[in-house]
Amino acid sequence: MEEKIGKVTHYFNKIGVAAIEIDHGKLHRGDKLHIVGHTTDAEVVVESIEIDHHPIDEANEGQNIGIKVDEHVREHDDVYKAYI
Repeated sequence: MEEKIGKVTHYFNKIGVAAIEIDHGKLHRGDKLHIVGHTTDAEVVVESIEIDHHPIDEANEGQNIGIKVDEHVREHDDVYKAYI
C-alpha cells in the first residue's frame, strides 16, 4: 500500500539529492519511498533528511526537504510513502 506524500521540486544531479515538498503526512528516517513520474520509477529508503543543510529525524506536512537518492529523479515526480 502506498500514500502520496509530496512531489519532487528539484533534483541536484552532482550530489544525487532530491528536493521534496511534503504535501501530506510525515516522513521519518528508515521510511521507504516510491518516486514515480513520466520516466521515473525509483524506490528509496530514506537514510537521512535535511532542511537547509541541517539533518532532521522527521519531516512534516508543509516542509521542503532534501533526501539522498541513488537514481535520477525529475521535477514534478510524485512521491509515495510505501507501507509494508
